[in-house]
Amino acid sequence: MLALVITVECIACWACEPICPNGAIRVKNEIFRIDKNSCTRCEGHAELPQCVEICPVEGAIIDAEGRAMNPPGTLTGLPA
Repeated sequence: MLALVITVECIACWACEPICPNGAIRVKNEIFRIDKNSCTRCEGHAELPQCVEICPVEGAIIDAEGRAMNPPGTLTGLPA
């Protein structure tokens, strides 16, 4: 399974780091990264990736194909 990626859109709110059941989210100098070797997209823990569920920023987490997990408009209800 391919890991998710946190983009530069991340606002470093810290919401995702403690909720990750695998401890896959790493922080260095306020830059958040998902460890591809630890990320399972929460398989076996939750129906959807918990980092995506809690992230308040559209487009801050993408899948391996580069698609936003919370695309523009999904959190605000406003069209992109």
